[in-house]
Amino acid sequence: MNRLKRLKKIRLHREGTHTLTISFLLLLAVNLVLYIGLRNKLPAYIVGAVSLIVYGIMVNFFRCPIRLFGQDTEKIVVAPADGKVVVIEEVDENEYFHDRRIMVSIFMSLVNVHANWYPVDGIVKKVWHQNGKFMKAWLPKASTDNERSTVVIETPEGVEIMARQIAGAMARRIVTYAEPGEECYIDEHMGFIKFGSRVDVFLPLGTDVLVKLNQLTTGNQTVIAKLN
Repeated sequence: MNRLKRLKKIRLHREGTHTLTISFLLLLAVNLVLYIGLRNKLPAYIVGAVSLIVYGIMVNFFRCPIRLFGQDTEKIVVAPADGKVVVIEEVDENEYFHDRRIMVSIFMSLVNVHANWYPVDGIVKKVWHQNGKFMKAWLPKASTDNERSTVVIETPEGVEIMARQIAGAMARRIVTYAEPGEECYIDEHMGFIKFGSRVDVFLPLGTDVLVKLNQLTTGNQTVIAKLN
Protein backbone atom coordinates (compact mmCIF):
# COMPACT_ATOMS: atom_id res chain seq x y z
CA MET A 1 0.00 0.00 0.00
CA ASN A 2 1.27 3.41 -0.90
CA ARG A 3 2.69 5.10 2.20
CA LEU A 4 0.83 8.34 1.47
CA LYS A 5 -2.52 6.57 1.56
CA ARG A 6 -1.72 5.09 4.97
CA LEU A 7 -1.07 8.44 6.65
CA LYS A 8 -3.77 9.85 8.88
CA LYS A 9 -4.00 13.61 8.73
CA ILE A 10 -4.49 14.54 12.37
CA ARG A 11 -3.22 17.47 14.36
CA LEU A 12 -3.52 15.89 17.80
CA HIS A 13 -2.45 12.30 18.31
CA ARG A 14 -5.27 9.84 19.00
CA GLU A 15 -3.40 8.61 22.08
CA GLY A 16 -4.17 11.95 23.70
CA THR A 17 -7.93 12.03 23.08
CA HIS A 18 -8.95 10.39 26.37
CA THR A 19 -6.33 12.20 28.46
CA LEU A 20 -7.13 15.62 27.03
CA THR A 21 -10.89 15.16 27.39
CA ILE A 22 -10.73 14.01 31.02
CA SER A 23 -8.19 16.70 31.90
CA PHE A 24 -10.33 19.42 30.33
CA LEU A 25 -13.42 18.34 32.25
CA LEU A 26 -11.55 18.13 35.55
CA LEU A 27 -9.89 21.52 35.14
CA LEU A 28 -13.20 23.06 34.07
CA ALA A 29 -14.96 21.63 37.13
CA VAL A 30 -12.25 22.86 39.52
CA ASN A 31 -12.29 26.35 38.04
CA LEU A 32 -16.09 26.60 38.11
CA VAL A 33 -16.22 25.52 41.76
CA LEU A 34 -13.56 28.05 42.73
CA TYR A 35 -15.13 30.86 40.74
CA ILE A 36 -18.60 30.27 42.15
CA GLY A 37 -17.49 29.51 45.71
CA LEU A 38 -14.94 32.26 46.33
CA ARG A 39 -16.00 35.80 47.12
CA ASN A 40 -12.56 37.07 46.23
CA LYS A 41 -12.23 36.18 42.54
CA LEU A 42 -8.47 36.82 42.35
CA PRO A 43 -7.44 33.27 43.46
CA ALA A 44 -9.93 31.84 40.95
CA TYR A 45 -8.37 33.91 38.16
CA ILE A 46 -4.89 32.73 39.15
CA VAL A 47 -5.98 29.10 39.18
CA GLY A 48 -7.65 29.64 35.82
CA ALA A 49 -4.48 31.06 34.32
CA VAL A 50 -2.41 28.18 35.68
CA SER A 51 -4.98 25.69 34.34
CA LEU A 52 -4.72 27.19 30.86
CA ILE A 53 -0.94 26.92 30.94
CA VAL A 54 -1.03 23.30 32.13
CA TYR A 55 -3.61 22.33 29.54
CA GLY A 56 -1.63 24.13 26.84
CA ILE A 57 1.45 22.07 27.75
CA MET A 58 -0.61 18.88 27.49
CA VAL A 59 -2.02 19.85 24.10
CA ASN A 60 1.51 20.66 22.92
CA PHE A 61 2.68 17.26 24.15
CA PHE A 62 0.02 15.37 22.19
CA ARG A 63 0.37 17.33 18.96
CA CYS A 64 0.96 15.17 15.93
CA PRO A 65 2.58 16.97 13.00
CA ILE A 66 2.09 15.43 9.56
CA ARG A 67 5.52 14.91 8.04
CA LEU A 68 6.80 13.40 4.80
CA PHE A 69 10.48 12.59 4.41
CA GLY A 70 10.38 13.45 0.72
CA GLN A 71 13.80 12.00 -0.18
CA ASP A 72 15.27 8.69 -1.31
CA THR A 73 15.09 6.28 1.67
CA GLU A 74 17.55 3.66 0.40
CA LYS A 75 20.00 2.79 3.21
CA ILE A 76 18.80 5.87 5.13
CA VAL A 77 18.05 5.83 8.87
CA VAL A 78 15.98 8.76 10.11
CA ALA A 79 15.36 9.95 13.66
CA PRO A 80 12.40 8.04 15.12
CA ALA A 81 11.58 10.92 17.47
CA ASP A 82 11.89 14.61 18.20
CA GLY A 83 14.45 15.26 20.91
CA LYS A 84 18.17 15.36 21.63
CA VAL A 85 20.88 12.80 20.91
CA VAL A 86 22.17 11.67 24.32
CA VAL A 87 24.14 8.53 23.40
CA ILE A 88 26.28 7.45 20.42
CA GLU A 89 28.39 4.43 21.32
CA GLU A 90 29.20 0.80 20.60
CA VAL A 91 27.39 -1.57 22.94
CA ASP A 92 26.87 -5.29 23.43
CA GLU A 93 23.28 -5.98 22.36
CA ASN A 94 22.30 -9.20 24.14
CA GLU A 95 18.53 -9.43 23.66
CA TYR A 96 18.34 -10.12 19.93
CA PHE A 97 21.55 -9.66 17.94
CA HIS A 98 23.98 -10.94 20.60
CA ASP A 99 26.83 -8.94 19.12
CA ARG A 100 28.28 -5.44 19.06
CA ARG A 101 26.08 -2.65 17.71
CA ILE A 102 26.15 1.12 17.40
CA MET A 103 23.48 2.60 19.64
CA VAL A 104 22.06 6.05 18.94
CA SER A 105 19.70 7.29 21.67
CA ILE A 106 17.27 10.20 21.42
CA PHE A 107 15.79 11.66 24.60
CA MET A 108 12.35 13.28 24.44
CA SER A 109 11.59 15.96 27.00
CA LEU A 110 8.12 17.00 28.11
CA VAL A 111 7.95 19.70 25.42
CA ASN A 112 8.78 17.36 22.51
CA VAL A 113 6.33 15.58 20.22
CA HIS A 114 6.09 12.04 21.59
CA ALA A 115 4.91 10.26 18.46
CA ASN A 116 7.55 7.79 17.21
CA TRP A 117 8.26 7.09 13.54
CA TYR A 118 9.81 4.05 11.89
CA PRO A 119 13.52 4.81 11.37
CA VAL A 120 13.77 2.76 8.14
CA ASP A 121 11.64 1.24 5.40
CA GLY A 122 11.32 -2.53 5.58
CA ILE A 123 9.54 -5.52 7.08
CA VAL A 124 8.84 -5.83 10.80
CA LYS A 125 10.58 -9.04 11.91
CA LYS A 126 9.87 -9.10 15.64
CA VAL A 127 8.10 -7.04 18.32
CA TRP A 128 8.21 -7.57 22.07
CA HIS A 129 7.48 -5.70 25.31
CA GLN A 130 9.34 -5.98 28.61
CA ASN A 131 8.26 -4.65 31.97
CA GLY A 132 10.85 -2.82 34.03
CA LYS A 133 11.74 0.19 36.11
CA PHE A 134 10.94 3.85 35.48
CA MET A 135 14.35 5.48 35.95
CA LYS A 136 15.16 8.79 34.28
CA ALA A 137 15.25 8.05 30.57
CA TRP A 138 18.64 9.67 29.88
CA LEU A 139 20.49 7.36 32.32
CA PRO A 140 22.62 4.63 30.63
CA LYS A 141 20.86 1.77 32.46
CA ALA A 142 17.45 2.94 31.28
CA SER A 143 18.04 1.15 27.97
CA THR A 144 18.14 -2.27 29.63
CA ASP A 145 16.39 -1.79 33.00
CA ASN A 146 13.37 0.41 32.21
CA GLU A 147 10.06 -0.73 30.80
CA ARG A 148 10.52 -0.91 27.04
CA SER A 149 9.10 -2.07 23.73
CA THR A 150 11.40 -3.32 20.97
CA VAL A 151 10.90 -3.53 17.19
CA VAL A 152 13.27 -5.29 14.78
CA ILE A 153 13.05 -4.22 11.13
CA GLU A 154 14.71 -5.77 8.07
CA THR A 155 15.44 -3.20 5.36
CA PRO A 156 14.96 -3.94 1.61
CA GLU A 157 18.75 -4.51 1.47
CA GLY A 158 18.50 -7.28 4.10
CA VAL A 159 19.98 -5.29 7.00
CA GLU A 160 18.33 -5.68 10.40
CA ILE A 161 18.09 -2.68 12.71
CA MET A 162 16.38 -2.44 16.08
CA ALA A 163 14.37 0.42 17.57
CA ARG A 164 13.61 0.41 21.30
CA GLN A 165 10.98 2.63 22.93
CA ILE A 166 11.92 3.26 26.57
CA ALA A 167 9.71 4.58 29.36
CA GLY A 168 11.10 7.38 31.51
CA ALA A 169 10.55 8.55 35.06
CA MET A 170 7.20 10.11 34.10
CA ALA A 171 6.21 7.71 31.32
CA ARG A 172 3.74 5.01 32.29
CA ARG A 173 2.50 3.85 28.91
CA ILE A 174 4.31 2.78 25.77
CA VAL A 175 2.17 2.22 22.67
CA THR A 176 3.63 0.22 19.77
CA TYR A 177 1.74 -0.15 16.49
CA ALA A 178 4.24 -2.45 14.74
CA GLU A 179 3.13 -6.02 14.00
CA PRO A 180 5.47 -8.84 12.89
CA GLY A 181 5.35 -9.49 9.16
CA GLU A 182 3.92 -6.14 8.10
CA GLU A 183 5.58 -3.62 5.82
CA CYS A 184 6.67 -0.39 7.44
CA TYR A 185 7.75 2.95 6.06
CA ILE A 186 9.69 5.92 7.36
CA ASP A 187 6.65 8.22 7.07
CA GLU A 188 4.50 6.04 9.34
CA HIS A 189 4.09 6.07 13.11
CA MET A 190 5.76 3.21 14.95
CA GLY A 191 4.14 4.15 18.26
CA PHE A 192 3.76 6.72 21.01
CA ILE A 193 5.16 7.17 24.54
CA LYS A 194 3.20 9.20 27.07
CA PHE A 195 5.43 11.79 28.77
CA GLY A 196 9.25 11.96 29.13
CA SER A 197 11.00 9.07 27.43
CA ARG A 198 13.64 7.86 24.97
CA VAL A 199 14.13 5.86 21.78
CA ASP A 200 17.29 3.82 21.06
CA VAL A 201 18.27 2.71 17.56
CA PHE A 202 20.75 -0.19 17.20
CA LEU A 203 22.75 -0.17 13.97
CA PRO A 204 25.35 -2.56 12.50
CA LEU A 205 29.02 -1.76 13.04
CA GLY A 206 30.37 0.23 10.10
CA THR A 207 27.21 2.31 9.78
CA ASP A 208 27.97 5.94 8.97
CA VAL A 209 26.47 7.92 11.87
CA LEU A 210 25.56 11.44 10.75
CA VAL A 211 24.54 13.07 14.04
CA LYS A 212 26.51 14.24 17.06
CA LEU A 213 25.96 14.19 20.80
CA ASN A 214 23.50 16.82 22.04
CA GLN A 215 22.26 17.46 18.50
CA LEU A 216 18.53 18.17 18.28
CA THR A 217 16.54 15.87 16.03
CA THR A 218 13.21 16.07 14.26
CA GLY A 219 11.35 12.79 13.91
CA ASN A 220 11.01 11.54 10.33
CA GLN A 221 13.17 14.43 9.10
CA THR A 222 16.68 14.27 10.58
CA VAL A 223 18.90 11.65 8.92
CA ILE A 224 20.85 10.03 11.77
CA ALA A 225 22.80 7.41 9.79
CA LYS A 226 23.47 5.76 6.45
CA LEU A 227 23.77 1.96 6.24
CA ASN A 228 26.69 0.44 4.38
